[in-house]
Amino acid sequence: MTKIFEIATTFFAYLKRPDLYPELRRKIWKNIFNRSSGLRGKDEAEKWCRDLAVSEKDFIENVLKTEFVSFEKIFPQDFEQAVLAQEKTPVKMGGAGSLSVIYYINEFVKSQSAIETGVAYGWSSFAALASLVKRNGTLYSSDMPYILQNQSEDFVGCVIPEKYKNNWELFRFADKESLPKIFEKTNTFDTVHYDSDKTYDGRMWAYNLLWDKLRNGGIFMSDDVGDNAAFKDYCERNGRKPHIIEFDGKYAGIIIKD
Repeated sequence: MTKIFEIATTFFAYLKRPDLYPELRRKIWKNIFNRSSGLRGKDEAEKWCRDLAVSEKDFIENVLKTEFVSFEKIFPQDFEQAVLAQEKTPVKMGGAGSLSVIYYINEFVKSQSAIETGVAYGWSSFAALASLVKRNGTLYSSDMPYILQNQSEDFVGCVIPEKYKNNWELFRFADKESLPKIFEKTNTFDTVHYDSDKTYDGRMWAYNLLWDKLRNGGIFMSDDVGDNAAFKDYCERNGRKPHIIEFDGKYAGIIIKD
């Protein structure tokens, strides 16, 4: 009964948002015809990640050739304020992820234009912006509204320091609506960070699109690549050389575009 109530509540929440009708249609199709997409190839993906994985420190020092200092130690006061901001929020959203890696990849490519999918509290946004603002760069973010949590939209990006927000543009739609709007603003990016639709098909659609917008020498990053085989298959089919980073029991995938 609880599941039926949740489905009905979700459906009616979408009906109140005409701007989200395209995503509602996609969700209905996915839940009826493509429910297995989220975990497709999970076992093989986890083994592949385990075999290739290195630590944050190893990746930053051996691949990016930069001395590793954790993000929270580089920006201790801003980080402390961000933790307090999250603690004050009445809604539950996603976790922080590998902030050090996000910061250092933007530093490595001297990023001036970055794109991310998935924001939640804004931890990854905070890490990217901490680098981008040094060059007056811009972070373009796509984030699907949390339609079942009435207050959640007020707290998206709440951990981002105010001094960084002039360098941040947020688009509150599903990726298939947000990304074309972002591409109207700029068509080339120095870094890409994917952390939104975690289904196999959703990743494959976005990976191909975002890769084409990444400049040569730029860096592509995807979170939670052990959840299904999308990142593994994408790399193998396209001849990409991946770096897999283990962090808090999860895996992130990175590709440097030659």
